[in-house]
Amino acid sequence: MNSNNSQKSSVSLFEITTAQHDQRLDNFLLKYLGNVPRTRIYRIIRKGEVRVNKKRCKPNYKLQSGDQVRIPPLRIELEPRDKSRPPQQLLQRLQQAILFENDHILIIDKPAGLAVHAGSGVDYGVIDAMRLLRPDEDIELVHRLDRDTSGCLLLSKHRQALLAMQSILQDRSLHKNYRVAVKGNWPRELIEINLPLKKIHLDNGERRVRVDKNGKMALTRISLLLSGRLFSLIQVELVTGRTHQIRAHCQAQGHEIAGDDKYGDAEFNRNMRRHKIRRLMLHASSLELPHSEFTPEVVINAPLPAEFELLSGMASGN
Repeated sequence: MNSNNSQKSSVSLFEITTAQHDQRLDNFLLKYLGNVPRTRIYRIIRKGEVRVNKKRCKPNYKLQSGDQVRIPPLRIELEPRDKSRPPQQLLQRLQQAILFENDHILIIDKPAGLAVHAGSGVDYGVIDAMRLLRPDEDIELVHRLDRDTSGCLLLSKHRQALLAMQSILQDRSLHKNYRVAVKGNWPRELIEINLPLKKIHLDNGERRVRVDKNGKMALTRISLLLSGRLFSLIQVELVTGRTHQIRAHCQAQGHEIAGDDKYGDAEFNRNMRRHKIRRLMLHASSLELPHSEFTPEVVINAPLPAEFELLSGMASGN
């Protein structure tokens, strides 16, 4: 690493406050050491170079108020690498995509194709961009959307709001609704899918889920909007929030989502491309927030992408 662009830090001792209480150790370090590569951070945790109250801890350790975190000397880049900085055009797009905001939370209309956070092969995501846009706020993701899913994404602006929003997700008082285009003629009587889902890891390291009696309970509710021979449009309420839940549940019914390259039907996707549908047709259309200390009771809607409007226009000849 070029010494002109980096410097060696000294040992740091950080006392956890109520703002960081119950935060995972790895998430705390990823934010605190923003210019240190993610792989390096997990390495220093694994090797015991990071200590909490003078003891080794795993990445998923939940920090407690008053904990003393020791961070070893690290070589830190003085400026973020250009490739890890979201382009100005994306920052402007996300600023214009804010659907709702108060002092505690904000909801954006996430574009399809944009990951929610950086990861393997992904240099930046929504959270990185929003933190650049709001450097004086403690922006965190309340939940996630798949990279190719568009629509309503909820973020918090401080730690207390994050915990409160996660709590209403867990007690299911926050409702998440999706617009979905699926293969074939969806049966009008199929209004609920209650099939357990289990995570699996493929040989290439990719994560998938499948219906499995030993998996976690997953409940999806469906309303049929438009039906046809080639495709149907459905409205989905996600009661539980399992990884890839809607995609796996639709696949299990033989009505795969259009444009799905993981759980989809290749021939159906080719047919849809002939109709100019080239994306995953899964859109988080609305969030229904209950009244809480940090939110009013409100329904936030994300505009339907052009591809869904196109399919609605095709419905009569479908």
